[in-house]
Amino acid sequence: MIIDLKGKSPEIPQDCFIAPNATIIGQAILGSQCSVWFNAVIRADVNSITIGDKVNIQDGAIIHCTYLKHPTVIGNNVSIGHGAMVHGCHIHDNVLIGMGAIVMDNCVVHSNTIIAAGAVVTQNTIVESGAIYAGVPAKKVKDISASDFQGEIERIANNYILYSSWYTDLDKSSK
Repeated sequence: MIIDLKGKSPEIPQDCFIAPNATIIGQAILGSQCSVWFNAVIRADVNSITIGDKVNIQDGAIIHCTYLKHPTVIGNNVSIGHGAMVHGCHIHDNVLIGMGAIVMDNCVVHSNTIIAAGAVVTQNTIVESGAIYAGVPAKKVKDISASDFQGEIERIANNYILYSSWYTDLDKSSK
């Protein structure tokens, strides 16, 4: 569902994949080669949501913002895992938000970072670049360069461009 609200319409480039039951509302701007998967919600009703290029918002994820306070800004090459919640924060480029993770109001997640599955990044947290954060509340657990996750952020983002092409091709063949 793509919903205009209060005179604001989502802006979605032609090269994006939006699952048939995903919901995008209001002042949401998506970059190129994005994908919004099944049951994901981007609700830009109370503030703006700006999403860069090559962003995948996986099944059941929720992207929202804070009324009159915090828009949500997501950079390029970001993967937001299944069931994650991103709310009124700034996610820089080359970030992986793991499955079920929560990033709360007024947080800044710097580039080249992984937020582990199930982590909770509490309000006003600044997440440093090049690190893995995990736990509740989320804390730095390792530098990415010292982990087995080097290259995973780019690999996952590229995989989701491939996966979305399967659905785009399906749409063309069913017409």
